[in-house]
Amino acid sequence: MGLYSFSVDPSLLATFLTVADAGRVLAGARALNLSQPAVTAQIRRLESQLGTTLFLRSARGVSLTPAGRRLYDSARRVHALLERSLEELAPGGEGAPSLQIAASTTIAGHVLPPLIAEFARRRPGARVRLSVGNTDEVLDLVRRGAVPLGLVEGHGRASRLRLEPFVDDEIVACRGAAFPARARRARDLAGQPILWREQGSGTRAVVERALRRAGLAARDLSVAVELGSTEAIKGAAAAGLGIGFLSRWSIREELALGRLVPLEIADLSIRRTFRWALPSGSLSGAARLFHRFCLERSEGPGRPLPVFL
Repeated sequence: MGLYSFSVDPSLLATFLTVADAGRVLAGARALNLSQPAVTAQIRRLESQLGTTLFLRSARGVSLTPAGRRLYDSARRVHALLERSLEELAPGGEGAPSLQIAASTTIAGHVLPPLIAEFARRRPGARVRLSVGNTDEVLDLVRRGAVPLGLVEGHGRASRLRLEPFVDDEIVACRGAAFPARARRARDLAGQPILWREQGSGTRAVVERALRRAGLAARDLSVAVELGSTEAIKGAAAAGLGIGFLSRWSIREELALGRLVPLEIADLSIRRTFRWALPSGSLSGAARLFHRFCLERSEGPGRPLPVFL
């Protein structure tokens, strides 16, 4: 058996993985802080070194060839192994990870803070950057490779991403304590002032589906105002501007103090699961550590975090 010498520039593999995860050369270039021509040149150089085509190009972006898929799986394993080795070599095996994560507004405001705080306490010096947006915006950040993972609400599937269940939630229709609204069935909501989330909101998408199941279309609602955040909906509902649909995670204090009153609507149950938005490949570094930490803190995917409820 002969001996062969074969080498590939590791930076080219990193570029390859980023473009594969992003699905577009331009998105990969943005994630790498490089120009699109520079990234294209690196991919071509890697293909030349390997003597094979790794990507199929189309107007919709790039997709992996069979050779590209084989390289992707191997490169991901090597990358994950290197990350684990670096973690083990860090002082105490802990290191000071730099975590980047994106989350939709309800999750960012009411689910993640205690998790991030405990993660940081266990890993002194950990740096965290949390980007907040609606569900569509978070999915786009992960898809483009701008952040390695996200947490979203309202979607069961997303193109070029894996959505993995995390914790459960319930959305309830609420009114302010002095607002006289009553609704025993979903159809009673027609004609009443509704506080509505913006297009692209995961909460809005889930509520619209639940109302349709109850026989009430969104066009039958009288939208008093459209607001871009959970806090804005809470404030407007407490002020008596209308009925808002809010996550139970976000209104624990308001319910306890009597500022908001849930409407008991017999034929309307709005339950959902907050989900991890993950790239097609495996996580590495701080993202992998945080993802694993959060799963360990819960009772399991798709179940509540009782310690925080």
